[in-house]
Amino acid sequence: MSIVTYGFGIASAVLALVVVVELLRRRRLRERHAIWWLVAGVLAFLVGVFPATLQWAATLVGIEVPLNLVFFVSIAVLFLVSLQHSSELTRIEAKTRTLAELVALQDLRIRQLEEKLADRSAC
Repeated sequence: MSIVTYGFGIASAVLALVVVVELLRRRRLRERHAIWWLVAGVLAFLVGVFPATLQWAATLVGIEVPLNLVFFVSIAVLFLVSLQHSSELTRIEAKTRTLAELVALQDLRIRQLEEKLADRSAC
């Protein structure tokens, strides 16, 4: 690969890391959601700076084409992010259901108290 290709890979990894850190700094992304993106960005940066590590890792795992390792790791990271979001969504749905039930009960209590108050003032 050419120097331009390596430079593009490094620049892309650095850009991804900067975006994630900036989103964290502005509190638009929570730490638990940023972990996998930071891991992916650091791995991409390391592979960009030290391209031989990709060949070494592919050989270590028994993958013949190093680019296949990149695709596998990318899919694995996206799978973990999706799993994390699904887990959080399930938890939020349960909390939302509980809060909706509490609001409905409070609304019922308020209506009952208003009816009692109306009955007392009518007498």
